[in-house]
Amino acid sequence: MKLFIAITLLILIALLIQNKYRGSILFTGLASIYFILDLINYDDFVKGFTNNSLLTLVLLLLVTISLERTVLIDYFSKFIISKSYNKTFLKFGLIVMSTSAFANNTAVVASLMSTIKNNKFHTPSKLLIPLSYFAILGGTLTLVGTSTNLLVNSFVVANGHESLKIFDFFYVGFFIALFGLITLYFTKFLLPDNKNSSSDDIEKHLIELKVSTNSKLIGKSVKDNDLRNLEYFFLVEIIRKNNSITPVTPSEIIEENDKLIFSGDVKHIEILRNYDGLIFVDDIKNSDIKTLNLVDAIVTPQSSLVGKRVKDANFRSKYDAAIVSFKRGSESILKIGEEVIQAGDRLILAVGNDFKNKENISKNFYLLSDIEKNQKYSTKQSIFVILGFISIILTSALGYISLFKALIIALIVLLFSKLLTINDIKRNFPFEIFLIIGSSIAISKVLANSGLANDIATVITASFGVYGVYGSFIGIYLVTMILTEFMSNNSAAAIVFPIAYSTAIGLDVSIYPFVFAVAFGASASFLIPHGYQTNLMVTSLGSYKTKDFIKAGIPLSIVYSLVVIIAIPIFFKF
Repeated sequence: MKLFIAITLLILIALLIQNKYRGSILFTGLASIYFILDLINYDDFVKGFTNNSLLTLVLLLLVTISLERTVLIDYFSKFIISKSYNKTFLKFGLIVMSTSAFANNTAVVASLMSTIKNNKFHTPSKLLIPLSYFAILGGTLTLVGTSTNLLVNSFVVANGHESLKIFDFFYVGFFIALFGLITLYFTKFLLPDNKNSSSDDIEKHLIELKVSTNSKLIGKSVKDNDLRNLEYFFLVEIIRKNNSITPVTPSEIIEENDKLIFSGDVKHIEILRNYDGLIFVDDIKNSDIKTLNLVDAIVTPQSSLVGKRVKDANFRSKYDAAIVSFKRGSESILKIGEEVIQAGDRLILAVGNDFKNKENISKNFYLLSDIEKNQKYSTKQSIFVILGFISIILTSALGYISLFKALIIALIVLLFSKLLTINDIKRNFPFEIFLIIGSSIAISKVLANSGLANDIATVITASFGVYGVYGSFIGIYLVTMILTEFMSNNSAAAIVFPIAYSTAIGLDVSIYPFVFAVAFGASASFLIPHGYQTNLMVTSLGSYKTKDFIKAGIPLSIVYSLVVIIAIPIFFKF
């Protein structure tokens, strides 16, 4: 049976690294298989989904919806950018890290992406990677700074130990944030200067349009239709009956249903609007290129679109929108319809009048345009929400009331004051995280009960144990850090925690250095974009390549790791 569990665990890791399937599906599927095969009983299977820390995390994410709607981030964004890059960088780092210690990291990054993209003084690519890194560093400061910390805490509680306190992470997190900021400041010259990610420069996109049945372009050559020397655009390819015509010669005759692929600056798409009968391939009902508005959007990690082909996503019916341009990192996607959507993809959408009224917009897209996805609170409402959230943190930190109870009270107040609605909760309920954590607790139980976690721990101890307990501790951290670069941080923590726990028990030492090794190791994602959702969010907007993250992330990863392996044993004795 151990062999079967080991094989299924390896398959899980391989599928998570491939990033083709949702983590929630993989974890829930494996936990369900274990339950069906009686490797875990009903009570233990269900217990994972009723874990106090998991429910606390769900409540926290729901309550922080209100925090995201305050004018706090908008207020910060007004003075965060200045002419001096050095001053901007430092203000930027301090504000993002402080905010990310208590607010959802993705919300902080989403709120500031548009400010950075549209700033007049600095190339966005010089600030977007730091934005993600600062959010990650800020998340290490508190228990509520990132879902990973709460996930690890849920494992601690599930194994019969007392819950971690809100500021238990601060002892090490403070030095991580401090030395992280210093490292990023002195290595900022490693950040790429991708001019095409600046709003002041021409931003190249591939735009696919179709020649409609009654178009006046039909039967005329490219030259006669004045499609040869367009300002801001270049006709790079014609797709005719699934055959590609490239390069396109001036004498090429335009035919009905031809797909014309233009390369150029999407901000000047009005030039293409002047050509009769050019429509979007995925056309919008009762709309055409002459009447639609354009919206710049990033696909969220929680989006139901992730893993679907564009042609199967039903953009027209779901969002009253069509994809004009599709970018992933610095790459423009040509065959849009066949592409499988991933978190962090950047889409230029042509939207109809109903787009902004659709209820599923905020869950699926971070909007970089002027269309508001959520109504912002007034200043008085914002102050009320912010003071309320501070009260929650302080009262629970001082031990007057548990964080779980404080969050229940806060949610009730928000609902009765109509600052949140039931529809807000339904739209923003974190099903992905809920399923991953609940299922991973069950999987952890199977690994422990089967003895497999102990066997893996023995291997780690044998490999790193020549350096004593400290060596095993470093081994656990390194395993977690490596895994988190290839899968989500929550997935990495869920897989390594039972092994770390068994290692500590086997060595007969305190579990807490190993617990924090997993928590901080799972957040150490600085080298590969898809390892952390905020990295994914900025990848396309900054036109980054993986090598950009590697170059900027190596120094930070080294300093981060040194702080972790030195500071944890100082504050949490073996």
